[in-house]
Amino acid sequence: MDRTTRPGMTRREALRQGGTGLGLLGLIGVLGDSGFLVAPPAMAAGADTAGATQKSPLATRATHFPAKAKHVIHIYLNGGPSQVDTFDPKPLLKRFDGKMLPQGNLSTERKTGAALPSPFRFRKYGQSGIEFSEIFARTAAHADDLCVIRSMHANTPNHEQSMRLMNCGDERLSRPSMGAWLTYGMGTENQNLPGYIAMCPGLPVADVSNWRSAFLPGVYQGTYIDTRKARTEELIENIRNPTVTKADQRRQLDLLATLNRHHQEPRAEDDNLEARIASFELAYRMQTSATDAFDIGQEPQYIRDMYGPGVQARQLLIARRLIERGVRFVQLFHGDVQPWDSHDNIAGAHRQLGLDCDQAIAALLTDLKQRGLFEETLVLCGGEFGRTPSVELVNGKPGMGRDHNHWGFSVWLAGAGVKGGHVHGATDDFGYKAVESPVHVHDLHATMLHLLGFDHTKLTYRYAGRDFRLTDVSGEIVRDILA
Repeated sequence: MDRTTRPGMTRREALRQGGTGLGLLGLIGVLGDSGFLVAPPAMAAGADTAGATQKSPLATRATHFPAKAKHVIHIYLNGGPSQVDTFDPKPLLKRFDGKMLPQGNLSTERKTGAALPSPFRFRKYGQSGIEFSEIFARTAAHADDLCVIRSMHANTPNHEQSMRLMNCGDERLSRPSMGAWLTYGMGTENQNLPGYIAMCPGLPVADVSNWRSAFLPGVYQGTYIDTRKARTEELIENIRNPTVTKADQRRQLDLLATLNRHHQEPRAEDDNLEARIASFELAYRMQTSATDAFDIGQEPQYIRDMYGPGVQARQLLIARRLIERGVRFVQLFHGDVQPWDSHDNIAGAHRQLGLDCDQAIAALLTDLKQRGLFEETLVLCGGEFGRTPSVELVNGKPGMGRDHNHWGFSVWLAGAGVKGGHVHGATDDFGYKAVESPVHVHDLHATMLHLLGFDHTKLTYRYAGRDFRLTDVSGEIVRDILA
């Protein structure tokens, strides 16, 4: 008797345990060991594998009503971009330069002082005449297709809590992410790729909690891709097995699937087991599909030139390629930790950050239109909160940056079902607080789910005796922004 068996173990149990081990050995080189799943678990309906008779949990499903949007691209400017330096011009700040604001400063994370005017020029764009900062001048060329919400507000001025709120609908507890809710509700159109992909050069604040599935089945979690790496084989660890042919892998998976399904029969309610079994199949199928989807070298040179150089350009071009192939939700974090967190040198930091992504965002919008994808893709761009119009105090003295500001900030939406060339709501005269038609994060989520064909109050999951939803117990559809 070897160390894998125990006294009293039946022959069937020994075969299952030993067989699973053999199958896993055959998969070395396909599944990663980074601590993240190489892909979220999924199994194609009718996949060519023994025992795969169950319908895929990611199979496309009907929504509550016809959807305007089929896909989502979330351009996440993590760290908190300043609304008064990007999408919400406040000329009065110049008049009060170096003076205290007449209504006083709201409570934020750190102490703030006098007004700090924007160092960037704003001008009007398009027939709609929406004003944008010069750091997003190329994106602003699409002004007539964008809907800018200038009256967003959140609950707290802290990154971790506000990022969880923006991505998961709850700033305190572990909850399923927006992408997980969407793939739970809609499934995905391509069973050979994950339904939900999160890309970031590094890891954002609160790291994997931004794309987790929490109490939803693990099949709906996001697949994390570290875009600091450029080659496909590096982006997706162990995507190819150099020691085993695909035919041999297929036979190994067939055996593994048979053994695992027998093992699963008395454990049918174990979602984690189902998720792990399905991940083997998706990892196998991804060897071809993912290699193709992430290889931007297949794009014509003029398309790559349109997006420009750098990590952000590569992320955004990959996002279009993924959406084109039926991936349901693609989330693009701007950089490691919180790059837009400009507590000092707002002029230099925000200008560089704008340069990093402005050309590529504009290219994405153009590209989606040219390919007929714009009308079925919902694009969201923004951060977890904004920044104060007053200067942050450093050791009691004025610096050149801004503190976090959850009282009022801006995001923009574009694409499927969104009213283009439109500004919704407003902050006060200095950009501190949402005062006209305020939109809470729950309202934003409710509106996005509506565009995706869901009544947000009915997209629920029973857990711990309660029906949970992305919008918790609140959220109203912002009908003013609907086309």
